[in-house]
Amino acid sequence: MTKVLVVAPHADDESLGCGGTILRHVSEGDDVHWLLVTGMSQASGFTISQIKTREEEITQVHACYGLSERHELNLPPAALETLPKGEIVSAISTIIKRVEPEIIYTVYRNDAHSDHEIVFDAVMSSTKSFRYPFIKRVLVYETISETDFGMKPEDGGFRPNVFNNISDFLEEKLNILDIFESEMGDFPFPRSRIALTALSQLRGAQSNCEAAEAFMLIKEIN
Repeated sequence: MTKVLVVAPHADDESLGCGGTILRHVSEGDDVHWLLVTGMSQASGFTISQIKTREEEITQVHACYGLSERHELNLPPAALETLPKGEIVSAISTIIKRVEPEIIYTVYRNDAHSDHEIVFDAVMSSTKSFRYPFIKRVLVYETISETDFGMKPEDGGFRPNVFNNISDFLEEKLNILDIFESEMGDFPFPRSRIALTALSQLRGAQSNCEAAEAFMLIKEIN
C-alpha cells in the first residue's frame, strides 16, 4: 500500500487534474489523502447558501472517491497572496508531516490562477528531501481552464512526461466532477464533459491508451 497526498488549491482542482488517477490509486488499495488549501467563507465574500452547498459537494466527492482522509486548511480563495508565505508553508507542511506520503500530486506553477503558483511554491518548500525523507515522488497535474490559460511569456508550457491510463475510470471521474455543479458547464466551456473527455483522449493518444491523465514529474527518489 502506497500513501498518496493530492493537494488542491480549490475543491475541484484535484478532480480536474487527477480524478482518474485518484480512482485508480484507491482501486489498487492505496491510502489516498486529499488536502484542500482554500475554503469558502463569509469573510471571503461567499453566502451561507454557497458555503453549505460547497461543503455538501466536498463531502459527497470524498465519499465517491473512497478517500482515506480529507484535510482542509480553509485559507481564503483567490487571496493567498495576502497571507505570509511562511503561514501557508507551515500549514501545508504540518499535513505532510502528519500523513507522510510517498507520492504527492499538486498543481502546475504557471497556471493562470495566482493561488496555484503560491500552492506549488509552498508544496515545494514542504517536500525537501532532508526534512521529508518519506516523499519519493512529486508530480504536478494540469487543470483545464487554468493550465491552458497560463500565458506567462517565460513559461515553456505544461510538458507532461508521466501518463496514467484512466480508461477504466474516465466516466466515473466525469460523474464526480458533475457534483461540482457551479464549476462545470456546457461545451465550449472548458470545464465540460466534452472538453475533459477530449483532453483525456489526447493524453491517451500520446501514451497508447484510450484515456489518460498527464503529469510533469518534478522529483523522483528510488
